[in-house]
Amino acid sequence: MMLLATAQLMTVQALAAKTETIERKQLLNTDWQFVENDSDFTKAKAVTLPHDWSILHRFDAQTPAGGGGGYLPTGKGWYRRTLTLGKGYEGKKIRLYFEGVYMNSQVYVNGQRAGGWPYGYSSFWVDATPYVKTGNNEIVVSVDNSQQPNCRWYSGSGIYRNVWLVTTDKTYIDDWSIAVSTPDIHHVELTATVICADGSTRPLQRTIEVAQPRLWSPDDPYLYEAELSIPEGDRISVTYGIRTIEYSAEGGLLLNGKPLILNGACVHHDNGILGAAAYDDAEYRKARLMKEAGFNAVRTSHNPPSEAFLRACDELGLLVIDESFDGWREKKNENDYDYSILFDQWWQRDIDAMVLRDRLHPSIFCWSTGNEVIERKKIEVVKTAHQLASRIRALDPQKRPVTSAMAAWDRDWDIYDPLAAEHDIMGYNYMIFKAESDHERVPQRVMMQTESYPRDAWRNYQTTKTHTYILGDFVWTGLDYIGESGIGRYYYEGDVPGESWERPLYPWHAAYCGDVDLTGMRKPISYYRSMLWNGGTISMGVREPDGYIGKVKTSMWSTWPTQESWTWPGWEGKPIEVDVYTTQPKVSLYLNDQLIAEQPTQEMKTTFKLTYQPGTLRAVAGDERTELQTAGAPVAIRLTAEPPQARTSADKQPLTFVTVELVDAQGRVVPASDTDLTFSVSGNGTLLAVGNADIKDNDPYFDSTHRTWHGRALAVVRSNGKKGKATLTVSAKGLPTARLAVK
Repeated sequence: MMLLATAQLMTVQALAAKTETIERKQLLNTDWQFVENDSDFTKAKAVTLPHDWSILHRFDAQTPAGGGGGYLPTGKGWYRRTLTLGKGYEGKKIRLYFEGVYMNSQVYVNGQRAGGWPYGYSSFWVDATPYVKTGNNEIVVSVDNSQQPNCRWYSGSGIYRNVWLVTTDKTYIDDWSIAVSTPDIHHVELTATVICADGSTRPLQRTIEVAQPRLWSPDDPYLYEAELSIPEGDRISVTYGIRTIEYSAEGGLLLNGKPLILNGACVHHDNGILGAAAYDDAEYRKARLMKEAGFNAVRTSHNPPSEAFLRACDELGLLVIDESFDGWREKKNENDYDYSILFDQWWQRDIDAMVLRDRLHPSIFCWSTGNEVIERKKIEVVKTAHQLASRIRALDPQKRPVTSAMAAWDRDWDIYDPLAAEHDIMGYNYMIFKAESDHERVPQRVMMQTESYPRDAWRNYQTTKTHTYILGDFVWTGLDYIGESGIGRYYYEGDVPGESWERPLYPWHAAYCGDVDLTGMRKPISYYRSMLWNGGTISMGVREPDGYIGKVKTSMWSTWPTQESWTWPGWEGKPIEVDVYTTQPKVSLYLNDQLIAEQPTQEMKTTFKLTYQPGTLRAVAGDERTELQTAGAPVAIRLTAEPPQARTSADKQPLTFVTVELVDAQGRVVPASDTDLTFSVSGNGTLLAVGNADIKDNDPYFDSTHRTWHGRALAVVRSNGKKGKATLTVSAKGLPTARLAVK
C-alpha cells in the first residue's frame, strides 16, 4: 500500500508538471525587498515596482546631484526577490527582462552574477538559465547611482521601470529580433530570428497581405496585430501600424502622402510628483496630456523612454523622436559622471538596445543620436555621428530618418555643415532663425527645431508654416519636470536671481517651462499654442499684476505668470492685464456686463488693460465666449478623479489621479486662499504621492500632508489589486472633510 501511494503521488506530480501552464511573459513587480545604502537585508522594507527611491526623500540643498537632480539624494540600493519555479520550468529558457534600472546595475541569481547594465535608460536582458533551479531562487539587483552629478535633469534611482520573467523552450523567438517593414501599404513583412537549442539560429518570416489598409496617423492611430510562431511552440503577438513617411526640402514632411507639420513638445522621463517611477498608468497619462494639449509629436529628451510611453503614443497618435543620449565623448559640465564615461565602450550596445526594442512602434518617425554635443566643433565628431547614424540605419528596416539636436552659443554655426550632413534631418535647438540663410547655402537640407522657447510660440508657428524645409517645432517643454531646477521660473525681486546653470536656485527643485504643470493642469500658454496649430474656441488668461506679490522677474524659458482667474483680492481699483486667445478678428471684453473695450486680434491674441474689480469678466469673439468669475471664501474641498486610463496593461494595480480643489459656495475654485491638506487612504489602495504645481514648495511628495497652490493639489492612489474600492480622505482646518471612493 505504501508503494502504491508513492506511485500515485508521483503520477499526480508528473501530471501537474505536464499540465502546468506557464505564461511566456510574467510581470515581476511585486514582493521585492529594498535596502538603501546598505546590503544588509535584515534592514529591508517591502516595495512594489516601479520604484524610485530618490523621490521618497526630502529635498536638500546639499545633495550631490544638485539642482540638476532636483536636490534629491541618490546613492546606492539593493533589491531582493524570491523567484519560485515549479517542475514545469525544468529544461526551459529562463530570462529576466529589465525595462530600466538607474543606474550601474548588477543582477545576481542565487549568488552568481548573471548580468547588468550601466546606462540607466536602456532596457536589457539577463539569461538566468544557468543559475536557476527548481524551487526557490534568490534574485538580487544592486544599483549604484552614487557618482554625481551624472545627469542634467532628474534621473531618479532604482528599478524604476517594469521587470519581467520570460520563459520559453530552449528553441525560441528572439524578442528583439522582430522587425516590421512595409514594402508597400498592401504588404507587411514580419521578420525575426529563432534561437535554437544548440546555439544556432534560423530566420523566421511572415508576409501579410492587406487589401484595404487603414493607415496609422495622429488623427487615426489604427493598430494591427499579428502572431509569429514556430513549430517548437513559441509564439509572440506583434502590434504594428501601417504608414508611410517621406520628407524633403521641397515637399516637407508627408505622412501617408499627406503634408503634416510637427507641433511638438520635448518631454523628460519623470512623472512629476511620482518621480521617475514609470507606472504604466502614469506613462499613458503623460502621453494623453500631451495629446489633449494639442501636440501631435513629442521628443524623448534626452534618452529612450519607457515601453509604456511608446505604447501610449502608438494608441493615442503621437509621433515620436526617440533619442539615445544627451552627449557623446565630452562632458557637459566639469566633474560630471555623465554618458561620456560610457560612450566608447557602450554606445553601440545602447543604440542597439534602443532601436531593437523600439523599432516596432509606428509612432516613432525619427531617431536622434544626441543633443547639443560638446565636441561639435571638432572634426572627429563627424566620424562619430556617421558611426551612430549608420548603426541605426543598419538595424531599422523602415529606414526612418536620423537626427541630432544642435545648438551654438557663439557665431560659429556654418562650420557645423559637415556634421549636419551626416543626418537625414538637422535638429536646431533655438537656432531656427538661421534657417533661411542655411537654406540658401544648403538648399537640400531638411530641418526641424528640436527645442524652442515657450514665449516664441507665434514666431515658431509662422516659421514652420511658411517654410516647407522646416518640418516643425518642438517646444521646451510639454510638461514641467523634476530637476534642472528653476529653468522657466518667474520670481520676485529679492529672490535668488539668474538662470539655473549660473548658480544653485534652491529651494526651486523643478522646471516651470512646461505647457502643462507638475499636476497635469494646462497653463494659459498651452491653450494659446494649441489654438495656433489646431484652431479651437476662445480662451482667456489674466496676467499677475506686477507688484501683486512682488516685482516680477522672468527668465529665458519663462512666460509672464498668467492664470485663468479673476480673483485678485487687495488689488481693487488697480491696473490689470487680460490676454484673450482666439482665431476671430476682434474681441469684446465685458466686466460685470459693462463693455470695457473692443480690440482687434494680432497673432491670434489681444491684451486688454483695465482696472480690477471683482465680478464677472467675459470675452466675446464672434459666436465664441468665455468668462471668469471672482471666487468667494472656500467652503469645501472638491475631489475629482480622472477617468481610468484607456488601455490594457499587465499591471493589476492601477493608479487613480485625483484633483483636489478648494471651492466656494458656487463651486468655483478659490485660487487666493491656499491651505494645508491632510490625506489618507483606506480600503484596497495606497497613497502614492501628493503635491502641487509650485516648483518652490519643498514639502516632500511622499508625505500625507501638502499645501494647495492656486487652490489646487494632486493625489495619486494605487490599487492593491484586490476586489473592492479604496477611499481617499482629504481634510483641512475649517473645512468639511472630503471623501472619494476610487477603484
